[in-house]
Amino acid sequence: MRLLILTPQLPYPPRQGTALRNWGLLSGLARRHEVWLLSFAEPGETAHPTLAAACARIATFPPPVRSTSGRLRRLATSTLPDMAWRLWSPEFLAQLRAWLSETAFDALQVEGIELARYGLAVGPELRARGGRVVFDDHNCEYLLQQRSAETDLRNPRRWHAAAYSFVQTLRLRAFERHAARDAEVTLVVSRQDGASLQRLDPALRPHEIPNGIDTAHYDGFAVSEEGDAIVFTGKMDFRPNIDAMLWFGAEVWPRIKAARPNTRWWIVGQRPSPRLDILRGDASVIITGTVDDIRAEIGRAAVYIAPLRVGGGTRFKLLEAMAMRRAIVTTGLGCEGFEVEGGREMIVADTPGTFARGVLALLADPARRAAMGERGHGFVRASYDWSAIVPRLEALLRKR
Repeated sequence: MRLLILTPQLPYPPRQGTALRNWGLLSGLARRHEVWLLSFAEPGETAHPTLAAACARIATFPPPVRSTSGRLRRLATSTLPDMAWRLWSPEFLAQLRAWLSETAFDALQVEGIELARYGLAVGPELRARGGRVVFDDHNCEYLLQQRSAETDLRNPRRWHAAAYSFVQTLRLRAFERHAARDAEVTLVVSRQDGASLQRLDPALRPHEIPNGIDTAHYDGFAVSEEGDAIVFTGKMDFRPNIDAMLWFGAEVWPRIKAARPNTRWWIVGQRPSPRLDILRGDASVIITGTVDDIRAEIGRAAVYIAPLRVGGGTRFKLLEAMAMRRAIVTTGLGCEGFEVEGGREMIVADTPGTFARGVLALLADPARRAAMGERGHGFVRASYDWSAIVPRLEALLRKR
């Protein structure tokens, strides 16, 4: 098959969840099929040789520059959600149409809702030449915005953000339904996301292609656990991650510090939000920003935490932590989409008290941490290695 894949950023090297999924699927498909890539890239950023070797053709464009005033104007004058405008580029669309006019593709794979407008725009001409649109809905986006609104409503200082999320939820419901209806194949990362998408339209039949991981990439990495180290990793300008760290810092961290004063908490990830500055006054909290190798940061964790209260989809951060045999404490929403058993592969806790007790219990019991880490590793290796997932996508692409 000849496949054209659209991604919101160059997928290699994969430094965050979206890129991890993009690269896992692209690299797996490229082993047996011809893959072309059309992507956005920051000015001066070029395709890594590993990515270039996987693709027959690559073209990139800089992400659109958007001003606050421009976004507000769109909010007032457009019925589309903000995410539909975030990566809209006439130049990108022109390149896409040029390739489609010159070359026959079996499928156009659209990675994420930010690029869904391109699939909608070129779908008719692609189908006229025998191709199909595959829409990979990384998160059930309307649900993510709905949960953001519900969380922000609890804090009067965040009511402005709640109002924004409420408007975006309504627009995303219509846009996400339209994108999923239009595509010949719609992918979701979990059974729960599929059910949420079907609530928009019971006639939709999304296919579950879960997030995965290259377990071999983590197996060979030497782990250097550091005493009472707690670690969280993620893109730190992403609202669900910011909310998780602020909640943990206000409600859970004081309880852990009171019981084990020498504990250190690492917040690892690119572009830390200024909202996290409130945590910098504590010398036991380390906010790293971008790091060279996320495996080294996860590896230092005696306990890995995922105190997420907002979001959707499934979390690569948990796959990475399990692949590195880390003991994990998470919320129920944090492990949503994974068929894990609380207390076996990870501890699941949704209140400040139970979350703190879960972390403290693991810090005090190295043998339990090790056993939990091994069970998590086995869980990921059996069900979430890309070698088991990509063939499922290939079968969908071949099916007519």
